Amino acid sequence: MKKCNSLQEVRNEIDKIDTQLVELISERSHLIRQAAGFKESVEEVKAQDRIDDIMQRVRKKAIELNVNPNMISELFKIMIDEMVETEISELRNAGNF
Repeated sequence: MKKCNSLQEVRNEIDKIDTQLVELISERSHLIRQAAGFKESVEEVKAQDRIDDIMQRVRKKAIELNVNPNMISELFKIMIDEMVETEISELRNAGNF
């Protein structure tokens, strides 16, 4: 982790990370759209077992990195819920159901 020497430097680093986060979420979203092409039903999209695995994995990683796991869970819940809706829209647009 970088040691910053001023508040402005901290803010600049945060801004860089924010940009990276948005880029990674965008990349994840594009992969979700690809995944929709391999699915044939809403049940496959909603794959609760997969969602549970993701949530468990990210909570564990948050704990390892000393980040509030509840915050991470909330962020991922929002992201996953939105991406599930994106996948469902992709399936509908493709005429898969």
